[in-house]
Amino acid sequence: MSDHNNQAVARYRNDFLKEVEEHVEEGEWVKMCMQCGVCAGSCPLGAHWEHTPQKLFMMIRAGKREEVLRSDAMWMCTSCYNCVVRCPRHLPITHIMHGLASYAHRLGLAPKNQPTREFAKIFWDNLVNKGRVNELKLTLALYFKDGLVQGIKNALAMQSIGLGMVKAKRLNPMEIFGGHGLRDLKGFQAIVAKAREIEDKKKGYTN
Repeated sequence: MSDHNNQAVARYRNDFLKEVEEHVEEGEWVKMCMQCGVCAGSCPLGAHWEHTPQKLFMMIRAGKREEVLRSDAMWMCTSCYNCVVRCPRHLPITHIMHGLASYAHRLGLAPKNQPTREFAKIFWDNLVNKGRVNELKLTLALYFKDGLVQGIKNALAMQSIGLGMVKAKRLNPMEIFGGHGLRDLKGFQAIVAKAREIEDKKKGYTN
């Protein structure tokens, strides 16, 4: 075997696959994928993926680091778990998808302006502020994330739904002033901080 082929085989065996196994949740399962395609066929959004799960797994094993981490494919997962239920090898595909998305985000490689990623960040920032989701502030943050004018257009387009939620007491306009939070907010934030510390140490993340 030529030196070039030896180097290619070494990269295939050692580089990105090993990185995923070490730093991505359930990443050690990637090498178990047998490329049957059941996951893609079971996914409600299967026809719209840039790369289906089994294709992503093969790309990881082929060392295509940039293509995988810069893809928006992982952010398409809706956590329906159809793929997990139907996978012949019982791979935790949903966990791997979210793990890849989280890892790409931490590395600063996730695609910009990806709707699911933007929602996840807005939701998390809203949650950790008081330990509970303020639905009104979450909605407004989503509506106005692209500026004042677009926010007004979004609000007007959804006004009938919003009014219906208010009438059904599913949305409280008074939450704009802060809403309810946890009694022990400092304790909650300490738990979140400790969880981040443990996760960073476990996965070997660096800032």
